[in-house]
Amino acid sequence: MELFHKVNGKRKLTLRGKEAVAGYVFAIPFLVGFFGLFLPMLIKSIQFSFSNMTVEQGGYVLTKAANNGLEHYIRALTIDPDFNLSLLGAVKDMAVNVPLIIIFSFFAANLLNMKFRGRGVARSIFFLPVILTSGIVLGIESSDLLQATLGPEGMLSADDANTVFNVAGFLINYTNLPSGIVMYLSQAVLGIYDIVISSGVQILIFLAGLQGISPSLYEASNMEGATAWENFWKITFPMISPLILVNAIYTIIDSFTSANNELMQEIKNTIFSDVKYGYGSAMAWIYFLVITIIICIVGGIIGKRVFYMD
Repeated sequence: MELFHKVNGKRKLTLRGKEAVAGYVFAIPFLVGFFGLFLPMLIKSIQFSFSNMTVEQGGYVLTKAANNGLEHYIRALTIDPDFNLSLLGAVKDMAVNVPLIIIFSFFAANLLNMKFRGRGVARSIFFLPVILTSGIVLGIESSDLLQATLGPEGMLSADDANTVFNVAGFLINYTNLPSGIVMYLSQAVLGIYDIVISSGVQILIFLAGLQGISPSLYEASNMEGATAWENFWKITFPMISPLILVNAIYTIIDSFTSANNELMQEIKNTIFSDVKYGYGSAMAWIYFLVITIIICIVGGIIGKRVFYMD
């Protein structure tokens, strides 16, 4: 790949060279932020997790934690019941919500990709959750201010939630489904708001992928007498499968870092309220490793079934 070429004896950038320069220019803010702000704090958090911090006048002093620096990790994994329960709860919520969000997003994107009046308005409505969960709205959602603002009349009471759960359970049991599926679908019914509010970006990604599929593929398939069902499984689903992997990873990360995640709140309170930087940093790194392992497992499973058109 040549970045320069000679014109009248002078070296000038080629089109590829100009694109490369533009790429480096756009990457500069990220590089400055990563190496100047993020990376030093990342290294500090690792150092804190293996140390005990004592705040003194004019700064702080770090001393190596017990058990060769593993004191905070041992405490989090074997002693602290709240951390383990919150971690299991976060993994459970992720396992329930991620498949539902992916399925709902894919279904909604297929509907929005059809031709009908008001399609632009419908697309805007489905993307509103992304706007509503940003900035000050996200801050209100992540605190008790939302409940204080809406009051008891604006929230779903415990009795209402139990009623929905019981009705859903009764209707699903009537179909003689296994108890595991009954519980899963019942939780999905109670979590409809969270599913819809968390699906905006995924819908947008799926919609972009659907619009990128060549119409000639469907035309050739229809000429061969294929049904819409066959087109979906033979063309749409394989072509969109790489984006399923992208959305799955995005949704997993979004679920683990959402504003209403109890473990995230516990880590923040440990660090900032209790001023236990060492223990809080250890909790955060354990959480990070768990997320990384889950992403690798999910990526490995889905990645084997992804279709890439060369």
